[in-house]
Amino acid sequence: MHLQQIVRDRDPFLATAGHFYVQCYIRQQLAQWGEVTDDAFDYRGKTHHNWVLNLPSQAGCQHRPLVLIGAHYDTVPGSVGADDNATGVAVLLELARSLFTQPIRYPVRLVAFDLEEIGLLGSRHQAESLRQQNQPLRLMISLEMLGYCDRAPHSQEYPPGLQYFYPHQGNFIALIGNLQTIPDLIRFKRKIRTEGKTPCEWLPAGMRGLMVPDTRRSDHAPFWDAGYPALMVTDTANLRNPHYHKSSDRLETLDLNFLTGVCQGLIESVRSL
Repeated sequence: MHLQQIVRDRDPFLATAGHFYVQCYIRQQLAQWGEVTDDAFDYRGKTHHNWVLNLPSQAGCQHRPLVLIGAHYDTVPGSVGADDNATGVAVLLELARSLFTQPIRYPVRLVAFDLEEIGLLGSRHQAESLRQQNQPLRLMISLEMLGYCDRAPHSQEYPPGLQYFYPHQGNFIALIGNLQTIPDLIRFKRKIRTEGKTPCEWLPAGMRGLMVPDTRRSDHAPFWDAGYPALMVTDTANLRNPHYHKSSDRLETLDLNFLTGVCQGLIESVRSL
């Protein structure tokens, strides 16, 4: 099980052994499906690594724009990061297997990002590289904390004002995208609900999410800033999960049935593009 290998201290500065172990595990898993490349970048005199797997599209669709799917593998100090973000990486690896077995109508790039926790640095590097290359994207999908569910009444919090429009139970997965992604948000919500059997809500964020800053707190934000269509899939982090950025963010706090439903729904959502 991917989570058992990924859930460990893996802060890139204070838990370098765990960080390196997880990098090796991600590379090994992705390498089953093709050549894994190193999208390296420097920060404070040290080289850090995004790990990239490119999968081809169906025959006859080679010239379509990329679908990019990413999840960060680093953690904050002192946390084994079960939800944040071992869950996202585990789903990324499952998507790699599924999309290799049955290609979709778009080429797919899967990226494991480093240094999300100190400023979205890995995703910022990738987004800027694509922008400089004038590389079009069909869609960027950020997988950010996917495995915490709380069905108790009033277990879900929101940024001010949103509580009037969304459920008070923290039993859904959330989709947050810029305005360009509204058709995809609607499509993904339907697939996650029907194929993944998982409640799902969506929020369109205008002005690159600047009006609701909580909507920018993951690796999709640099892609918004670069003008790309991008969405985040999330269990809403600290707005629901009391273990966020704590030592208690452990495997036993996750709802694995919820996570499995999210994963199945996302596979079918990506297939529907």
